[in-house]
Amino acid sequence: MKLAQRMSRLGTETAFEVLVRAKALEAQGREVVHLEIGEPDFDTPANIIEAACRALRSGYTHYVPSAGIPELREAIAEDVSKSRGIQVNPNQVVVTPGAKPIMFFVILALAESGDEVIYPNPGFPIYESMINFVGATPVPLRLLEEREFGFDVDELRSKVNPRTKLIIINSPHNPCGSMLSREELAAIAEIVSKYDAMILSDEIYSRIVYDGEFVSITSFPGMAERTIILDGFSKTYAMTGWRMGYGVMPEALAAQVAKLMTNSNSCTAAFTQVAGIEALRGPQDESRKMVAAFKERRDFIVKGLNEIPGIHCLLPKGAFYVFPNVKEIVRRGKFANTKVLADALLQEAGVATLSGTAFGEYGEGYLRLSYANSIQNLEKALQRIGEFVAKLP
Repeated sequence: MKLAQRMSRLGTETAFEVLVRAKALEAQGREVVHLEIGEPDFDTPANIIEAACRALRSGYTHYVPSAGIPELREAIAEDVSKSRGIQVNPNQVVVTPGAKPIMFFVILALAESGDEVIYPNPGFPIYESMINFVGATPVPLRLLEEREFGFDVDELRSKVNPRTKLIIINSPHNPCGSMLSREELAAIAEIVSKYDAMILSDEIYSRIVYDGEFVSITSFPGMAERTIILDGFSKTYAMTGWRMGYGVMPEALAAQVAKLMTNSNSCTAAFTQVAGIEALRGPQDESRKMVAAFKERRDFIVKGLNEIPGIHCLLPKGAFYVFPNVKEIVRRGKFANTKVLADALLQEAGVATLSGTAFGEYGEGYLRLSYANSIQNLEKALQRIGEFVAKLP
């Protein structure tokens, strides 16, 4: 069998590969602390589950419109209008099975050979994978630790040109936990306004914020008309397995993305969409409790990591990841790179982490740890990492 050439350009998400390896060790009787997968460890709130069950019993088991059921699109339009301070109508909303298809469909619809797409690096690996897959040129924008994992505005300005078709931003950010400031967003808006380029704003963690205030680039003059908001239910409502996300975009693009939905998935499962209405319009208490728990865990793991000699970790402002600098550990242990260190932590210490290079070349020297785990397990992980480091030369 000969595969199409484009398949060689398709990347992967390393978190799932490490999860498989960690599960294999557990099958051998090893105990592993899972800090590799970006998934809330909480159950989906009961009111959302009940809404889905009622929907199933009420006959929501058939095809629905490719862009999503009207009631959910209305609920999303209302929620985004309120949370971002912009005017959104349901025709701008496309519901998809998870938020990743929004990345896939938007990049597929907008970029092709000869086009350039700017994306954050380190950044979610599917950005670069999909840019390569469609034949466009990926242009990494470095996120710098000395800027609290922000970017250099002059560097961005130097990269944008007439070939730039799309700029991808992510705030709060995976893997760094950083947030784009109002000043950085204003700079992006000013730069992109001079070119015929769109913004894909990945706002999947917009409700998981600890310090400061989430700001969407759509709140800047003229940006709502040239921005695609990517959001969903997986992180905020602990609904990763439900597979439901959405995009908010100009109506003309929404019609094309809906066409891609028709050609690929037909539609998102009907009963999960009814659950999505309840998630947005129902009580938010459980979601707020989850964010409060994440904040406590964030403070705990950052303090613990910074007490381990050779590790330096900034305090993330949102999401549920830390991105500690482990360059000194790599040098001391004479590891070839950070991936080798991450492999050693899994095999020798029983702690599953991700190398920063899983998120791009500029992630070398860093690890990503998800603190979507209990304080007890985080304490165990910190102890094991500390003991592992103490044994190094």
